[in-house]
Amino acid sequence: METTARRSGGGGVLEGFYRVIMRRNSVYVTFVIAGALLGERAVDYGVHKIWEKNNVGKRYEDISVLGQRPVDE
Repeated sequence: METTARRSGGGGVLEGFYRVIMRRNSVYVTFVIAGALLGERAVDYGVHKIWEKNNVGKRYEDISVLGQRPVDE
């Protein structure tokens, strides 16, 4: 009697991921670099939006009187 279970030929998600991405080193390195670049962009965008939301009315663009000369009466 065999104690190890045999896998079906379909495979799972991780096996498909391995077959597509990790089988060749060049594809894997490209995947890691592209993921790092896209992840960095996503984090930068998210932090920028949070910063803008927390600083509404405090930014230079939001203050209308900056750069104007005082009115002489």
